[in-house]
Amino acid sequence: MLLTDLQEYNIILASGSPRRQDLLESLGLSFSIFNDIEVDEGFPPELKGADITEFLAKKKSEAYTKPMQKNDILITADTIVCQGDDVLLKPHDKADAVSILKRISGNSHFVYTGVHIRSNDRHRSFVAATEVRFGKLSQEEIEYYIDHYKPYDKAGAYGIQEWIGYVGVEEIRGSYFNVMGLPIHLLYRELEEFVLTH
Repeated sequence: MLLTDLQEYNIILASGSPRRQDLLESLGLSFSIFNDIEVDEGFPPELKGADITEFLAKKKSEAYTKPMQKNDILITADTIVCQGDDVLLKPHDKADAVSILKRISGNSHFVYTGVHIRSNDRHRSFVAATEVRFGKLSQEEIEYYIDHYKPYDKAGAYGIQEWIGYVGVEEIRGSYFNVMGLPIHLLYRELEEFVLTH
């Protein structure tokens, strides 16, 4: 069983995201948190969508410079929101957040999360994609959400698990947890494959 096999490993989640921490904990795994990675989240302009998140997740993994012990498994992840070829980043301020939410209001967008798993001798990456459709949001609703939830640490300026997700999301195609920042079902299977093929 995977959970038994993983007890032999020291799992390290290199992320400051409380949502990713909660999701990984929900699997019943023991892990430590390392949230001191500083990474320039720039990426080559030719990359699109899923390729961006895979690139950034690997970049975060490479920024973890502590020596990897034999039984260490490092997990890094990155989530982006895309509308067409445009990447909707974390908002700089309220005006930026308003602009982003107006863009996704009444429209569909894709959420991509790239995950990189690394031990001292090998690594693997995967990407999950989820399509999210929002209903039309009023100016009042947008400003209420921003004022009360301060979504400045969230790609696309929203958290689906928050108020705006309750009132705004009409349809999801793909993993809900991926939109939260970690496709936990895929991570479980990828960890299983990573451990079994070790």
